[in-house]
Amino acid sequence: MTDPNRPPFFSYGSYPSSSDFQENEPAYSDWTSSQFPQARFGPQINYEPIPSYVENPAGPRVGTGERSVNSKVAIPRSANPSSWTSSGRVSRACENCREQKAKCSGHRPTCQRCQESGIRCSYGDRKREKMAKQLSELTNQVQVYEALLRDIYPKLEPQSAQYVEQILNEQNPDNDQFSGQQTATPSPALKLSDAARVSSPAATTPVFSLGALDYTSEDFNRDERIQAMGFVGEHSEIAWIYRLKRLLEQISVGTVGPRDDSDRQSVASANFFLDDSDITVLDDIDLSQRPSQTVADQLVDEYFQVVHPSFPIVGKLVFLRQYRSFYSSPHVRPGKRWLAVLNLVFAIGARCSRYSQGTNGGVTDDETLYFSRAWRLSMSDIALLDHPNLQQVQVEGLTSFYLLSVGQVNRSWRICGISLRSAVTMGLNLRSESNTIAHVSKETRYRVWWSLFMLDISLCVMTGRPPSSSDEFRTTPPPVPFKEEDFSDDRVVQLIADHEARGLFMEALGKATATAETALTPEMSDHNLFNANRECEQIVSNAIESLTPNISLYFLHNVELGLILREAVDTLYAPGVARKPWRDIELAVAALNSKADVWLSRLPPAFHFETGARVFERQRLNLAFRFYSTKIIIAQPCLSRLTRQAPASEPPGVACETMATLCVDFAGQMLDLLPTIPEPSWVYRVSPWWCFLHYLMQSTTVLLTQLLLLSEAGTVRHNRLLEQVSKATRWLSKMSTNDPSSARAWLVCKDLISQHAPDLDLGAFLEHHSN
Repeated sequence: MTDPNRPPFFSYGSYPSSSDFQENEPAYSDWTSSQFPQARFGPQINYEPIPSYVENPAGPRVGTGERSVNSKVAIPRSANPSSWTSSGRVSRACENCREQKAKCSGHRPTCQRCQESGIRCSYGDRKREKMAKQLSELTNQVQVYEALLRDIYPKLEPQSAQYVEQILNEQNPDNDQFSGQQTATPSPALKLSDAARVSSPAATTPVFSLGALDYTSEDFNRDERIQAMGFVGEHSEIAWIYRLKRLLEQISVGTVGPRDDSDRQSVASANFFLDDSDITVLDDIDLSQRPSQTVADQLVDEYFQVVHPSFPIVGKLVFLRQYRSFYSSPHVRPGKRWLAVLNLVFAIGARCSRYSQGTNGGVTDDETLYFSRAWRLSMSDIALLDHPNLQQVQVEGLTSFYLLSVGQVNRSWRICGISLRSAVTMGLNLRSESNTIAHVSKETRYRVWWSLFMLDISLCVMTGRPPSSSDEFRTTPPPVPFKEEDFSDDRVVQLIADHEARGLFMEALGKATATAETALTPEMSDHNLFNANRECEQIVSNAIESLTPNISLYFLHNVELGLILREAVDTLYAPGVARKPWRDIELAVAALNSKADVWLSRLPPAFHFETGARVFERQRLNLAFRFYSTKIIIAQPCLSRLTRQAPASEPPGVACETMATLCVDFAGQMLDLLPTIPEPSWVYRVSPWWCFLHYLMQSTTVLLTQLLLLSEAGTVRHNRLLEQVSKATRWLSKMSTNDPSSARAWLVCKDLISQHAPDLDLGAFLEHHSN
């Protein structure tokens, strides 16, 4: 018995007549043997001829087209006349017949069995065809992967870029194995590997870095000069000017300098601070000696007038009371740490007075003497092994500030970190709910913390290093915007003592609308006061009525701007940012820029940069410098992207170009704050002189970057840049006469300009403006 699913034997040489199928197979009634073997099934389908021969034992083999009378006729296996027949073996069976292990007729494109079943018929590839197809697919994949590597190649760090280049060259030495193109010139992307090694500070940043870096390749222990500077991160103007220097060298020479050129490869070659110079600490000094009452009064007054509003690390009222007692009572013997605080106040006051009032400013004692005395009293020997107290925190903070003012930025950053750790040890990073601490003392401690925070963020930007404090571990409330002299006022005391009222007051102040040059009207929300008790509401209302612009209000706005700057550093320059998509960075830049604009819109009229109250001139300038510096830090990644744009990488986009343009505009606006004619006494009289060089070099570097890399000569914007850079260099030249750090900065800029901007004749400019 035959299997009905198995195809019967079918011989093309003995095809039955159409009458045999007339009843049961009308579909085959139009087949004719005269057309065979190129038989047709219907008018639309052509079948591939399958040659078949029938064995004839009595004679030679004959084809089906020449069938003789004696040819044998195969008898179908199936009794069912509706089944098709086949004879012999086919060279290839279709996929369906192969899966069902059924006999296939081998017809193309549809075998007879699939035709009857009404299913799609397909023939698999032969082994050789499969291998050829796999080879083709693998070749296409290799081409895609190679193109991908070449696309991401410029965005890799130098070590990875070199490894990728090595692999590509080993596998594809002629650069045409996969692309099919004959070329003797490597891909433009491959030419950028050397540029990647020289385009970043300390050769640590990929050439197309977006502002952050997550590794180093320089040995910061190589020699004393490198140790003095240490690591410099991407948000420092020193890193910017170093990268500009290397890019300009690459463009002018066309090749990369030798790898063993340690001076050129080091970021210390662009450093203009004085960390490689020693700090003089006198040994043979009398620790109990003090300056005369007249000199001491002058120095203390200078400190509290100039520095204290921006750095209120010392409680003014308490310190002045102790200071007067110390000078009026010869037998009073204060502790070493208090004496160290006093001598640091003397040292900072002497430095400011010497420049603002002429040579020595009438001060007979040198600031080095005061600093040496403070160091011997508090920081030498085993002082760092002692447990900190509040006065030690103040000593360390004042020491850091003094080192900053004399150009010792690296030392200042380290001491500031120690001071912050001491402050955390004292719990100053958290809100105090202690019943044993007076509320006025709590407020003083809060200001100590915020003073260190502001000093730390300034040093963080100057060195390009991470902040020393953690936002996640800080609950210290913002300082109240009332003068220390008003802390005895009942309305202020109630506000300080009531945490809920303080929070509502600060929230209302954040939505303040300025109505006059000397008054503020914070907007109080009914919703905010809905759950507040009547007493709390009265406290807030009384505090708002008594609030007028003062230096404490200025300090609060300064802290708020410092928080935005801190967020910008964390968001745009942290190591992990280097691997983020550019779109995410672009959105962060836009959000931070909007926050800075909101801060400016809420600034009271008394502190407006140009039209504010004259009595707050120093505070207005400090806010202006810090605001434009914050804006530059926010927008600088976009300018960096333009200057280090890869030829084959994704275009920067309109938003990036807009922010890069704004970055240059902010630098120009910062420079506009300075008088046209350089006047060093102006710096010490009204500006934040302890970080004035930082602000000046920050704006100058941005302007030089635009001028030397992106500006088109002859345009109006180019000429404007020439004027701005000329003004900056005049200021650097003038400041260099009595400030060693400014002298170094002037030489760095002068070298760049003289080599790469011949149309900017510094000698002619300086001579013209000095007449």
